[in-house]
Amino acid sequence: MENASARNMWGDYLDKHLEDAFVEAPKTIHFCDNEKDANECATLVKKGIKKATSHSLLGIQCRNENLPKIGDFKVVTDWSGKAQCIVKTTSIKFKPYFSIDEEHAQLEGEGDKSLNHWKKTHWEYYSRELSPYDRLPRESMIIVCETFEKVFG
Repeated sequence: MENASARNMWGDYLDKHLEDAFVEAPKTIHFCDNEKDANECATLVKKGIKKATSHSLLGIQCRNENLPKIGDFKVVTDWSGKAQCIVKTTSIKFKPYFSIDEEHAQLEGEGDKSLNHWKKTHWEYYSRELSPYDRLPRESMIIVCETFEKVFG
C-alpha cells in the first residue's frame, strides 16, 4: 500500500482486529471523479450514511480491473488521499441500469437519496467514465451494485 495515510489506518485497524492479520492489504479508493463529490462521499461513508456504490461493468472491463468481492476491505480516502475510514464489502448484485431501484439509491445516500437524483448523477458520471473508451452508457448496461459496511474510522 503506497498511501501512508491509508497504510497507517489499516495498521490501526489490524491492532484491534487480529483476526484480519492475514487479509490482503486493502485497496485505497476515493469515490467519484472530482474533488467536491469525492470529499462529500467520503464524509457520507464516515458518517454511516453512504453504504453502497455503483460501478459500471463496462468501465471495470475497459480499465481491466477486478470485480469487487464480498469480504473485500477498502480504505476510503478524500480526494487528496487522506484516509477517512475502512469499509468491508457485504454484497454484490449485477443489475441493468434501468432496474436500479429506490432502495439502492437510498443506500448510496447521496443528494436527496432519491432514484431521480441517483439516475441523473450516475448517468453523467458513466458518460464521463466511458468517454475515453468511445463508449456510451445505455439503459441496458450492467451496474455492479456494491454494498458495504464501515468497519473502522
